[in-house]
Amino acid sequence: MKTLTVRLPDSLVTEIEHESQVRRVSKSDVVRERLHQPRQAAVAGGTMRELLGDLIGSVEGLPTDLAANKKKYLPILIRAKKLHR
Repeated sequence: MKTLTVRLPDSLVTEIEHESQVRRVSKSDVVRERLHQPRQAAVAGGTMRELLGDLIGSVEGLPTDLAANKKKYLPILIRAKKLHR
């Protein structure tokens, strides 16, 4: 078995340490098990629209015909983003 070193956020390390203590297994075992678990989005399946459905239309203030006229609006949106820096 090969060794891999990664940097994790403190909160995730704490969570892994806690789980390893409760279950009385090594932290490596906990990490290995988590890596082998299928991702929630993959398990849920469905189309991209179903997975992102709650995000569609969640941004306010954009033109309603943005998708159809992106060449018209893109320079305006880029300039507006630069002005807010």
